[in-house]
Amino acid sequence: MIVLVRVIGVIAGKEIRSFFVSPIAYVSLTGFLLVSGWFFFNLLFRFDHLVTLYSGLQNSQGLQSLNLNEQVIAPLLHNLAIVLLIMVPIMTMRSFAEEKRTGTYELLLTSPLTVPQIVLGKFLGCLTFVWLMILLTGIYPAILLLYGNPEVGVLAAGYLGLYFLAAVFVSVGLLTSSLTENQIIAAVLCFVILLLLYLLAWPAETIGPRPGKILKYLSVIEHYGEMVKGLIDTQGIVYFLSLAFFSLFLTHRSVEASRWR
Repeated sequence: MIVLVRVIGVIAGKEIRSFFVSPIAYVSLTGFLLVSGWFFFNLLFRFDHLVTLYSGLQNSQGLQSLNLNEQVIAPLLHNLAIVLLIMVPIMTMRSFAEEKRTGTYELLLTSPLTVPQIVLGKFLGCLTFVWLMILLTGIYPAILLLYGNPEVGVLAAGYLGLYFLAAVFVSVGLLTSSLTENQIIAAVLCFVILLLLYLLAWPAETIGPRPGKILKYLSVIEHYGEMVKGLIDTQGIVYFLSLAFFSLFLTHRSVEASRWR
């Protein structure tokens, strides 16, 4: 067991280093922080403007309706989810596709490493990097905690949902990367799948109660939206974990099929 964990850790470390030996890590981190910072400060300035406006109008009811979590944190987390939906396919497209393009994929498959070790190692490496990106945005809630009074429980639930969402996105990215040696095709295919999962619940209100309920359950944004509101239930957690494990299982089958060709 210790050897298994060590091997997976080595593969994950190699995957993380591969990000930082190229401009991908620095461009991704910088771009993600710039965009998230732009969202945060615009939402914060809008909130401050509303507070000033209602104070000037002596509108106590309007002031009481203002909430940092609803006006700043929730929109920020939803915007970050959209940014991840765009960026994760770009960051994961090279995981297996580049190995195939450079010819190192055959060496990887003929090594003593098992397929689960390869898949889990690459998954943990990519996921660690994406989680690092999310972690760096923690400076924005820290600012609110320092100067404001947000609901900590709701804030924590929203970020937990974002971490689960990132795990699903990365697992789908690995799956599409394992299916082709063309990185562009892998990125586009990943983006399309994630976009469908994101928009799946849109027609839920018009196709009937039972099919609509099914679509809502299958949509990632429905479960993520509940966690952003501060509602953590086992149904949402099971959904995220099941979707990530299913994508990793399909990735395992894809890589294993390549090994026996």
